Amino acid sequence: MSERTETTAGQSILGLAGLGLLCGVAVTSVQGCDGDGIGGDICGPCGSIASGQLSISGNARLDGFFTAVADLGKATATIQGSFEADVRALAQLYGMAEGTIDAQFIADLKGKIKNDFSANVEGGIKLVYKAPECRADVSIAVEAQASCEVNAECDVEVNPGMASIECSGTCEGTCEGTCMGELKCTAPSAGISCMGECEGSCQLDAAASCEGTCHGMCDGECSLTNANGDCEGSCNGMCQGTCELSARAECGGTCHGTCYAMVDPGGCEGGVECNAQCMGMCGGSCQGDFKPPSASADCDASAKCEAQASAQAEANVECTPPSLDWQFEFKAGVDAAAQAAFIGRLGELRVRGSAILQGLARAQALINGEIDGKVVFDPPPVANIAGEIQGLIQAGFGGDLEIAVGRLPCVLPAFQEAGESMAKITTEFTASLALQADLGASILSPMS
Repeated sequence: MSERTETTAGQSILGLAGLGLLCGVAVTSVQGCDGDGIGGDICGPCGSIASGQLSISGNARLDGFFTAVADLGKATATIQGSFEADVRALAQLYGMAEGTIDAQFIADLKGKIKNDFSANVEGGIKLVYKAPECRADVSIAVEAQASCEVNAECDVEVNPGMASIECSGTCEGTCEGTCMGELKCTAPSAGISCMGECEGSCQLDAAASCEGTCHGMCDGECSLTNANGDCEGSCNGMCQGTCELSARAECGGTCHGTCYAMVDPGGCEGGVECNAQCMGMCGGSCQGDFKPPSASADCDASAKCEAQASAQAEANVECTPPSLDWQFEFKAGVDAAAQAAFIGRLGELRVRGSAILQGLARAQALINGEIDGKVVFDPPPVANIAGEIQGLIQAGFGGDLEIAVGRLPCVLPAFQEAGESMAKITTEFTASLALQADLGASILSPMS
């Protein structure tokens, strides 16, 4: 792991001696449960990260980070659970016995997959792949920012669904300024001429190679033909008709779907959108770091609320499923029954493999801050959340956090629970991430 994450999240939070000092400062700031009156009793049952009752301190800035830790725990548990379920399904598909999912189990599964390809495929394979796209949930950040500002007694006016953000990564949506790269255009029903790359299908003006499914005439070998003799599969030659693209590609004809280009092709359905860095406000999703907008026209607490809002959004990174396929030729002597059985196994491998690669992309975004091999979250969400909580502890030494006396007995265990949760993520889940990456690489190159 990089230098920016070498201190474990658990170690950075579990400074309980420091938390004792935090108590001493906070007690002098706010009395009672709501700041009205004096009292030292606990204000009702304590909330906790595990229970999901996250109004623990009564301070939205702090509770926002407890929420981020809870969301991060749910995310990693979901990724881990899905990975194990998909691995066991593949193991059953390839006739493996039940066992503990460890490095040896993954190595055995990789061997089974490789042997299956080697027994049926002539030569090598051609991978047709579109990686998952991952982004933080901006709407969560906007809502968390608004909630925090309400807690600070500011007048909130913004509609989270209509808010624009400052995005330092890739803006996917409208750009109130200059889009510094690729534009995205949804083609109308009649299609559009795309001087870039098309995602969807391309109605070819002339015979051309087709990376996907050729619907029409193929001057080479076609993997599947219909009753009229027209190609309805992959074409090992030139396709004349319509190419259903397996991934974004140049289109020498009319694009039906989405056009990605450096200039506005005109006639876009719903207007052209930015798919790059926006030098202005972004009205859409952001792949990378961003600044949540203030929900109030005039709120002194806005800047202090931003960190927890961004942390909650980053903890809820979501990734789209990848597009995954392998193109190949069968070995001579593999009969129709064997071909059908192999194609059936391949279909299950495609479904399970896509799910594993989708989970891997989400895990790498959370742990390493990387999406498709590029760092887009710096620091990564896990390290960022741990560092921000540590910063709140240090801010408490100066009396910056206001926590009611009756909440303090709940706050200390919550800090400890947060530290234990983050430590588990940076040890157990990071170990699982290595297994996911190992199997993911094999799915992309099953004959290696």
